[in-house]
Amino acid sequence: MAQHVMTVDDSKTMRDMVTFTLKRAGFQVSEAEDGQKALTALRTAKVDLIITDLNMPVLDGVGLIRAVRQDAKHRAVPILMLTTESDPAKKAEGRSAGATGWLVKPFDPEKLVDLVRRVCG
Repeated sequence: MAQHVMTVDDSKTMRDMVTFTLKRAGFQVSEAEDGQKALTALRTAKVDLIITDLNMPVLDGVGLIRAVRQDAKHRAVPILMLTTESDPAKKAEGRSAGATGWLVKPFDPEKLVDLVRRVCG
């Protein structure tokens, strides 16, 4: 069975690009447009990896990571931040919340797939 990746981003274009790239590489992909919708979906979904934007309405990426890390069901799921932010303080905040890794937009499709494969095992 294909590994399941959830992509969380308020930009439909970005979600579409990530979904297209990962589906083409053989992953199953689901989408959420903000952290709160991702948490709602996670109540019934099993995912192998979450890729989240940092800046989103309703619940941002750091808030999503903190909530996922408090949930016993998903606590160990790797989480990658995919964002335009390159500020070291933001990276540190993401890391302290529990982010596994960080990618800067725009992303290179091959690098994204390679990283996802490494993180998912």
